[in-house]
Amino acid sequence: MSTLSVLPAVNAGLNAISALLILLGWVCIRRRRTVAHRLSMLGAIGASGLFLLSYLVYHSVYGSTRFTGQGLVRTLYFFILASHTVLAAALVVLVPMTLYCAARARFDQHARFARWTVPTGLYVSVTGVAIYLMLYRLF
Repeated sequence: MSTLSVLPAVNAGLNAISALLILLGWVCIRRRRTVAHRLSMLGAIGASGLFLLSYLVYHSVYGSTRFTGQGLVRTLYFFILASHTVLAAALVVLVPMTLYCAARARFDQHARFARWTVPTGLYVSVTGVAIYLMLYRLF
């Protein structure tokens, strides 16, 4: 077994960490704990960045992994994968815009972007874990 073969599990862990940090950041801002909010969200972005790096390394070595499930679970898998992929691409725009507004202390605009960025980031992180489970653990 290659050292890189553990990366799918690492990726799922990074997605889970990102989801938890996004939730923590959301709770913190609701409680007006702005420093904790900032640290949580930057941690989520860091975990997501590490995920992306790890994902690219793994797939550059191993290529794609075929989903072998059949029937309804196959349809569910591809629905989750497609929505995950489209929304992950949207985050490429949403995250920098949300961060930019926060960095410029434009908190009204930041909050408007965050209303879309937070649930999208949560969905992408959680479905990333689901995709891992379906692809590497269930079939």
